[in-house]
Amino acid sequence: MRIVYLCAGLICVGVGGIGVVVPGLPTVGPFILAAWFFSKSSKRLENWILDLPGIGPMVTDYRSGLGMPRRAKFFAIGSMSLAVLLSITLAIDNLPIRVLVGVLGLIGVWYVGFRVPTRETVLAERGLDPTGR
Repeated sequence: MRIVYLCAGLICVGVGGIGVVVPGLPTVGPFILAAWFFSKSSKRLENWILDLPGIGPMVTDYRSGLGMPRRAKFFAIGSMSLAVLLSITLAIDNLPIRVLVGVLGLIGVWYVGFRVPTRETVLAERGLDPTGR
């Protein structure tokens, strides 16, 4: 199973890496999954994910139950919305596929907006300031 987890983690790193440069493709989610897979297969690669600038702190925050910073949520929702809008208006001709992409986009926006905790809110509920102190 260790090899399966390792391969799945590497695939997630690839998807997350592509997501860094392709708007609308998730970035942090695949890295969160990769860290989990690596926790089962390679502590060295798990630590590499956690030490990545920009990504590592977000994965650590997720693991701590802090969710996403408000600014990151706005950016994620905005980029998902833009990618879906451009896809269904410019790139997709098939109506059922347009509807499917639109519905999946709405589910993604709903999930990030309402299901993923907002870091600042969680910290306030814990009696900490937004810097985590």
